[in-house]
Amino acid sequence: MPLVLTLMLALGSWGHSQAQSADSPTLQRIRDTGVIVMGYRATSPPFSYLDSRLKPIGYSIELCERVIQAVKKQLGLNELEVKRVPVSSATRMPLVANGTLDLECGITTHTAERARNQSFSVTTFVAETKLLARRGARLQEVDDLRGKVVVSTLGTTSIQYLHALNSRQALGMRILLGQDDQEAFRTLQSGRAYAFMMDDVLLASLMADAPDGADFQMSSQALTVEPYAIGLPPRDPGFKRLVDAELAALYRSGEIHTIYRRWFESPIPPRGTNLRLPMSPAFQRVVERPIDSPDPAQYQ
Repeated sequence: MPLVLTLMLALGSWGHSQAQSADSPTLQRIRDTGVIVMGYRATSPPFSYLDSRLKPIGYSIELCERVIQAVKKQLGLNELEVKRVPVSSATRMPLVANGTLDLECGITTHTAERARNQSFSVTTFVAETKLLARRGARLQEVDDLRGKVVVSTLGTTSIQYLHALNSRQALGMRILLGQDDQEAFRTLQSGRAYAFMMDDVLLASLMADAPDGADFQMSSQALTVEPYAIGLPPRDPGFKRLVDAELAALYRSGEIHTIYRRWFESPIPPRGTNLRLPMSPAFQRVVERPIDSPDPAQYQ
């Protein structure tokens, strides 16, 4: 190829990446620094957790890694350093809102309240909150929680829902907080709580990994619908467009089904746990027509 044409093509590509990053402060900073910052959860399989080498892996991590490759390609970078920052249910959203994180790759529900302080990608999973209790416990409806001790996890939509429900229906529950899902589950295992409210997929994962997991059962009734999404910096529609486009491409190509089966219908590290959890009809509809709505009614 003639040198002049090669230079023109290179300059054109560079100019395109310049234009793309100019309308996105996040992309501009990534281009200038050569660094993208990804938040991850250390103990939330199969979405985001550490492998035996202490490297973040999981469904959400894999989606974010695809987004990172799309950012690298869009900006025309030969190298892009990925800085990985551990987050908890309490720290994840503040770190997105204050610009520390470019991508929050965990198990965060997109709600209208949260969207006032940060942005969210198109929906990447649809969960339902349910109650977990020991087998034989009476747990068919919310009224069965009257006067009981119920645990959930700090900084989650579940704990907010429990407090609102307790007040609205005067249930007289005593609500305990776990610093993370594992601590909340241990509270249930030890008998200090009658029930544990959390997203069904996370409850299923905890039971699958626990030696006494078969001693517990999940309620059949869904209390809330939880659309998960990748957390994004606020007020940066240019960056959100790029993230959404990459996720939509995964959905459109059908590759999302391969990724989903790898984490929800196959043995996963470190112990070969298989959740055997087929894709829900609600998420299948998202794959067919991607949306980024925080409204639970959109997923019914």
